[in-house]
Amino acid sequence: MRYGFVLAWGDARSAAELAAEAEQAGWDAFFVWEPVWGVDAWVALAAAAMRTERLRLGTMLTPLPRRRPWDLAGQTATLDNLSGGRLILSVGLGAVHPGWLAFEPDPGLPTRAELLDEGLDVLTGLWRGQPFTYDGKHYHVRPTGGAGPPDPPPPRQQPRIPVWVVGAWPRPKSMRRAARWDGWLPNYLPAGGGHAELTPSVLAEAVTWLREFRAAEGLPVAGYDVVVEGTTPSTDRSAASAAVRAWADAGATWWLEADWSLDRAVVHEASRARLRAGPPRVDHR
Repeated sequence: MRYGFVLAWGDARSAAELAAEAEQAGWDAFFVWEPVWGVDAWVALAAAAMRTERLRLGTMLTPLPRRRPWDLAGQTATLDNLSGGRLILSVGLGAVHPGWLAFEPDPGLPTRAELLDEGLDVLTGLWRGQPFTYDGKHYHVRPTGGAGPPDPPPPRQQPRIPVWVVGAWPRPKSMRRAARWDGWLPNYLPAGGGHAELTPSVLAEAVTWLREFRAAEGLPVAGYDVVVEGTTPSTDRSAASAAVRAWADAGATWWLEADWSLDRAVVHEASRARLRAGPPRVDHR
């Protein structure tokens, strides 16, 4: 099990300072959220990269359907090179909210799903380098070159930057998408209803499905990440460890400490205190 921390809110300076705290306290990764309009996540992560040496960095998460995939390809490759190959890219359909609709309309769930699939194709195609051609329903890409600026260097990580994808269990299309990439960000949408609380037993059922699907597709089962987020107490290591152990036993490979309820006035100091207490490591039995 590896352990990440999600900064609920903060500017680039705050992200850099807290990422350094995370690395010193033994965390494995540090994430920021990517708003439609607000503190730029990629500037914040670049600042964090300059203050750290081993900590993995990423967004939680990037709503790829509303991004131009060629812009994101350049940002991610640049940050992966700057950090020495430490980026994780988390993507999903994006949750529609007033902060999104203030600037652009929602094209609808089916279109966002198409944009997510095509965006991943274009993103990873550009990471592989030129010449690259793509003809989809929404995106059409031709090889670059000629007298223009030079092509950017590829990401440091090969064959690609790890991509974690939101998948709605037990929705087959959504889960197949997540299973074909490098990690699953769980969402639980049981038949006949809306969002429901994810439990370790539900996760274990989904992990079994993921392993069977990847094996059938000829994809490696080992190394595929299953990511769970939540909160644990900083003052009771035994309780924190017990809470995470249930998820580890169910098949989770990453625990992300994420408290989205923190008020902006206290988020920096509260995050610093939680980081310094260290990750909720699962005790070996």
